[in-house]
Amino acid sequence: MSATTTEFQVTGMTCGHCEMSVREEVSEIAGVQGVEVSHETGLLSVSAEHGVDDAAVLAAVSEAGYSAVRVV
Repeated sequence: MSATTTEFQVTGMTCGHCEMSVREEVSEIAGVQGVEVSHETGLLSVSAEHGVDDAAVLAAVSEAGYSAVRVV
């Protein structure tokens, strides 16, 4: 079974440290298999075997100090 990838647009990131903060928080969500984040594009891609709870990702991004919305 392949992982499902969900994308989010994150605002407020300006550097690699910002990326690291978001990556660390989102990686702690149960079931998350992969996290890719870019401060240059603001794009956050989250891979999980059974999909990911949007609210959990948004809460994790908020915990890191940023805001996000799901890309439809």
